[in-house]
Amino acid sequence: MSRARRKVDHIQHAVQTGQSRSHGFEDIQFIHQSLPNLSVHDISIASKIGELSLSSPIIINAMTGGGGKETAEINQQLASVAKECGLAMAVGSQMSALKDPSECFSYEVVRKENPNGIIFSNLGSEATVEQAKRALEMIEADGLQIHLNVVQELVMPEGDRDFTGALKRIEQIVNSVGVPVIIKEVGYGMSKETAKRLSEIGVSIIDVGGFGGTNFSKIENERRQRRLQFFDDWGIPTTVSLVEVVSSAPTLTVIASGGIMNALDVVKSIRLGASGVGMAGYFLKLLVQKGVLSVIEEVHDIHEDIKYLMVALGKKDIQALKEAPIIMKGATHHWLSERGIITKNI
Repeated sequence: MSRARRKVDHIQHAVQTGQSRSHGFEDIQFIHQSLPNLSVHDISIASKIGELSLSSPIIINAMTGGGGKETAEINQQLASVAKECGLAMAVGSQMSALKDPSECFSYEVVRKENPNGIIFSNLGSEATVEQAKRALEMIEADGLQIHLNVVQELVMPEGDRDFTGALKRIEQIVNSVGVPVIIKEVGYGMSKETAKRLSEIGVSIIDVGGFGGTNFSKIENERRQRRLQFFDDWGIPTTVSLVEVVSSAPTLTVIASGGIMNALDVVKSIRLGASGVGMAGYFLKLLVQKGVLSVIEEVHDIHEDIKYLMVALGKKDIQALKEAPIIMKGATHHWLSERGIITKNI
């Protein structure tokens, strides 16, 4: 199967399989504040990812590109949402365009649609410094996502089977490209051990990509004759991954993603230490089923709901929100306790 055809298949399977919502946010309970001394008009949802200032913590996370006209149209539509709502946006892996320049247009459309927006390039950990620079130039990107997708590759019939040297390649890219580099999981979560190793080589931004959202094992298993179903439930839930990363590498800027679909998920992510929140599968399904205007309306509603929640917590900005009192319970509490993390200190 061609790489372009595979990209289109991924979109179709992602919409069909949906999101499991096994992310752990149900285990995070806020403590209501009866005297917030705030107005909704006082609230700021502006945030920062590394050196980049964002008007919203929401990021349209990497989805597609490299699958011809169909993926170009999706990227154009997502870019129009990003422009209208003031969101940062990442494209899907650009390796297909680096190997087949005829696919460049399916990524370049994002910058054409949103010439002044914050846009992230995207490549896998197999990429070289030269490829990273070409990907950035292709869309005049403000930063680069490097995705880690070992399980997806293992389940993918035509996927990679050799993952040696990834950390060294990441280090070389971080030291060479001159823009923020985000290391991103794709649905299996980032452990504290991984976060520490990345921090030690100079990585400053991590997207945890936790379990609970789009399940690439299930997607790739749809394309296999002999299914590897043991990977369908594999991974670290989003809440757990957030706390593991933040507690083990406190100097990192952290992005939450993995099954996030509403304002409460966003606010809980920020409370657990995230400075940005990636949303992909939820927006994709809404876009495919209801169109661009529905996605724009949903983003505006989420922004409004975030402000309502922040008032109820008495927190006027993103930094203050990270100090809101919470109770942690259930499987998230148990997992973190087993991993030696004292949840009362979070």
